[in-house]
Amino acid sequence: MPPRRRKQVSEAPSSGPGVIQDVGAQSVEDNASSKTPMVEVSATATTTTLADGDEVKQHELPHRKHRKPLKQSRRLVFFLGAFLGIVLAWYFAASPEFSLDSLNDLNLDSFAEYFEDMKGKLPYGILKEANDISQKEQTMLKTEPFAVGRAMYLEGLRAKYPVVMVPGVISTGLESWSVTDTDECSCEQYFRKRLWGSWNMLRAMLLDKTCWLKHIMLDPITGLDPKGYKLRAAQGLEAADFFITGYWIWNKVLENLAAIAYDPNMMHTAAYDWRLSYMDLELRDGYFSKLKSIIEENQHRLKEKTVLVSHSMGSQVIFYFFKWAEADGPHFGNGGKNWVNDHIHAFVDVSGSSLGTPKSIVALLSGEMRDTVQLNALAVYGLEKFFSRSERALLLRSFPGIASMLPKGGEAVWGSLEFAIDDVDNQTVSYGNFIQFRHTMSQLSAKNLTVPDSIEYLFTQAPGWFRDRVEECYSHGIAQTRAEVQANEADPRKWINPLEVALPNAPDLRIFCLYGVGKSTERAYVYQEEKDKGLVKLNVSIAAGGMDEPVIMGEGDGTVSLITHSMCHRWRDEGSKFNPGRSKVTIVEMPHEPERFDVRGGAKTAEHVDILGRAELNELVLKVAAGKGDEIEDRFVSKLKDYAARINLGQN
Repeated sequence: MPPRRRKQVSEAPSSGPGVIQDVGAQSVEDNASSKTPMVEVSATATTTTLADGDEVKQHELPHRKHRKPLKQSRRLVFFLGAFLGIVLAWYFAASPEFSLDSLNDLNLDSFAEYFEDMKGKLPYGILKEANDISQKEQTMLKTEPFAVGRAMYLEGLRAKYPVVMVPGVISTGLESWSVTDTDECSCEQYFRKRLWGSWNMLRAMLLDKTCWLKHIMLDPITGLDPKGYKLRAAQGLEAADFFITGYWIWNKVLENLAAIAYDPNMMHTAAYDWRLSYMDLELRDGYFSKLKSIIEENQHRLKEKTVLVSHSMGSQVIFYFFKWAEADGPHFGNGGKNWVNDHIHAFVDVSGSSLGTPKSIVALLSGEMRDTVQLNALAVYGLEKFFSRSERALLLRSFPGIASMLPKGGEAVWGSLEFAIDDVDNQTVSYGNFIQFRHTMSQLSAKNLTVPDSIEYLFTQAPGWFRDRVEECYSHGIAQTRAEVQANEADPRKWINPLEVALPNAPDLRIFCLYGVGKSTERAYVYQEEKDKGLVKLNVSIAAGGMDEPVIMGEGDGTVSLITHSMCHRWRDEGSKFNPGRSKVTIVEMPHEPERFDVRGGAKTAEHVDILGRAELNELVLKVAAGKGDEIEDRFVSKLKDYAARINLGQN
């Protein structure tokens, strides 16, 4: 049965994200008198025009025009010039009858036979520098628009399966559809303007904060629009391509899919209002019904199954959709037990949050996270005056979708006060001590808390409507037996939790778990009880400014803890009760190796959002979409395979 709908109330409590600008490649205009060749690259061939007007055809390159930054070009020219000079001197010294006339017959190809011998005679430093420059050049080229897709196109990859992309939390733009002014706000000026995910959002936050909050907050009782305000998810491919101008999210993936012949007839962004509970996505917006229709229409028109590609919270949305699509009832998909197997070719889970993420607890508890705690004192003061911690916590609590990211699995997954599966050697305090108090002032700070303790503690610090909503929509436990798993199929609250319900019985379904590792990620916190609770309107907060580091870091991608990907590994267990169809699961862990001077990390980043621009990630998505997913092999970089094996999942 769907969750009970509560009565709408007219007033919601009043309560920002920073701006990260993308720094792209800069073109350097050539001097009119320069002798440096300019390289024009097309889809079929490369033509180099020399200073004397001669043209030289070169091998096909899978990228468009590219000019190197001036400083890097000079370094490369210097080392190539030095190398060529040494080769020329050695070559002519070896010829006893050298004359200037011999230059007329000089051919650069004649040096090839001497190259291997020369490598052993050049200083190591020169060779290493030249190699480093070459490697950096290749890496930079992979971040160029369409570069990965064009390279894959030349390798023979073409569009095959229709692709539906499901964005993560806060990725989808939200636009106003309010048309009537209220006593607190002039709504008409914002009609069809994005109040989340645009420069209009920043303008409204800074210059019209009260009105912006009235639009963006949901009714605390119903979890839907407050009276007089209406925000809806932007639609189309542009709904999540950029967060704000210059800060891409899905755009790199879209570009590379287009380069292997995808167009809007074969790819779709299933944007959604990430503030809502999953059931309300259907009841208010018909989201899952629309998604199911798109997939069925793909199969009818293109005669192919669909590839679903999710990011972050989108993985939970897809998992819920699988259960909804096959469930029977007036508010469900009624697709039957074979619907997923018959309609979905692959589920590509990019940086998913299937078991939740710890930082969601502290964001809902005190409106904080590492980024706000580490600001300097003046910045903290300014942020608190403009948008306080208590206001941020209240705003986030009004979003049932955020609560879906609370950690699942309890102590078995996230640890007890004595032990956690990802504790490291010589660790004095286990990660299982999720919220730690160094000083006791009252019962509020009397003991350390595990993750399940912290969720319960959050309920005591939040209004009653918050507990009611979370318990009405979600569940965070572990099904210990097959009978429990089967019984949970009839309970929509369990459908976001892969530890309580199973994957569809879909033997033909392919699952790809692609996620970043090697970037420090929030794992536990040191808290303090506030002395002046009335002033800050909070009972507890992160203990910033003390002797201890208030945010304790673990493994992950900078946002999502490594532990949340444990389910990808346990789905591979022989005879797993959570994978009845024995769907094949492929895991690719990607080490975080960012470019030093690229604000988005470059082609080898594995940061939670920026991984969508990683060259390897795009290559893998394109392979699955083009029907080459069988070529993708497992790669394990972290110890998660061992950590996941330590989770007690009860009877198999």
